[in-house]
Amino acid sequence: LAIKDMAGLLKPAAAKMLVGALRKEFPNLPIHVHTHDTAGTGVATMLAAAKAGADVVDCAIDGLSGMTSQPSMGAIIGATAGTALDTGISLSNIEGLNEYWEQVRHLYAPFESGQLAGSADVYRNEIPGGQYTNLLFQSRQLGLEGSWSQVKKAYAQANVLLGDVIKVTPSSKVVGDLANFMVVNSLTPEEITANAANLDFPQSVVQYLRGEIGIPLGGFPEPLRTQVLKGQDSIVGRPGASLPPFDFEGARVHLEARFKNNVITDEDVVSHALYPTVFDDFQNHRMKYGNVSLIPTHAFLHSLELGETVHFTDNLGRDCEVKMLGSTAALPATGMRQVLLEINGEPRVVQVRDEKVAPKLNSKGSEKADPIDAGSVGSPMSGVVVGLKVSKGDTVEKGQPLCVMSAMKMETTVTAPITGVVERLGVGAGDSIQVGDLLVYIKGGPDFIGATLDAS
Repeated sequence: LAIKDMAGLLKPAAAKMLVGALRKEFPNLPIHVHTHDTAGTGVATMLAAAKAGADVVDCAIDGLSGMTSQPSMGAIIGATAGTALDTGISLSNIEGLNEYWEQVRHLYAPFESGQLAGSADVYRNEIPGGQYTNLLFQSRQLGLEGSWSQVKKAYAQANVLLGDVIKVTPSSKVVGDLANFMVVNSLTPEEITANAANLDFPQSVVQYLRGEIGIPLGGFPEPLRTQVLKGQDSIVGRPGASLPPFDFEGARVHLEARFKNNVITDEDVVSHALYPTVFDDFQNHRMKYGNVSLIPTHAFLHSLELGETVHFTDNLGRDCEVKMLGSTAALPATGMRQVLLEINGEPRVVQVRDEKVAPKLNSKGSEKADPIDAGSVGSPMSGVVVGLKVSKGDTVEKGQPLCVMSAMKMETTVTAPITGVVERLGVGAGDSIQVGDLLVYIKGGPDFIGATLDAS
């Protein structure tokens, strides 16, 4: 029996009570306890579970433990040494492993969340450990770097709005997307409930309420579900039962035609089936830059220091020696700088875009939507325009999709707030935009409807 405490909510006394009751009822049943150390009580909880009769408790090597990870392996080994719960593992035997993983973690420092300590408010917000740092990073990408405390509070509120769901991938993502949506748009739970029929919710929220990831314990919240779906059909029963068979061979042919220079493997086909957008981004990156996994990790994630040399084998099997000789200052207007390298003894100058200096590629934002004008449709979040559903001159109905936005895997379909004609487009596919930037201007409202009736 596995006890999965995904948010680290299981406290020592509760672990003793739960595991003890299970052990008394099922004396021969193997019990395995999993938790996260977000609040800082993970080691104490695992020790309490072990004393109550758990056979296995999860932990992490010291250099990767603590906070949203699992509790420290070394602490558990040390605390049980010489007792009836002695693991039989010596601390000296894991020192080498710990040193290795500390070095690996240092290499991947650019991906650290910046979280410096545990947070006991997880007992209130119930954010799973595996989602906590991802949600923090997503919030920063949405421009909410200074609003993390509000996001955590909104997460608890979003969870209640959605029916107090069991939060694990992918249901936890739904709650997180709604929380960010609420903070970005300064919406309270009461405003969500009152205006649900007129809001453009993240796609994951709509899919959840349609039943695409199953039916939650206790059912869906009403009338929120009906208002959000706006007449869309919902799935009855288990989603997989009505899912049409996937054409794997057809997908392979499609991928081979689209990415002609790459060999398409079975793993590629499955990746495309599960995560089509992410897979496309990966393949496009590989077509542009080649197999960057051949470059040593530190050279890929960190800038080379002046005079530093790196060795690797390129895509064609050739040995390469690359030395950093210097670079020019970045041009403020474009962010481009010249970088002088020595590749296998030959000098080479390459143009590199410095993203710290350059404005965002394809960034828009020169025109803001007018919040008073119903036909002036603004972006509900910062992100990228994935695709436009309308063109200039199109007649649109209220609720009709206009465009799809994306930010850190959170997709939102923006719909028309009124019936009318698309007078102009403020963005194009691929544009990076900020909250409130004009997406589409629709000329419509009562005058448009009256004119249409007169013409007919």
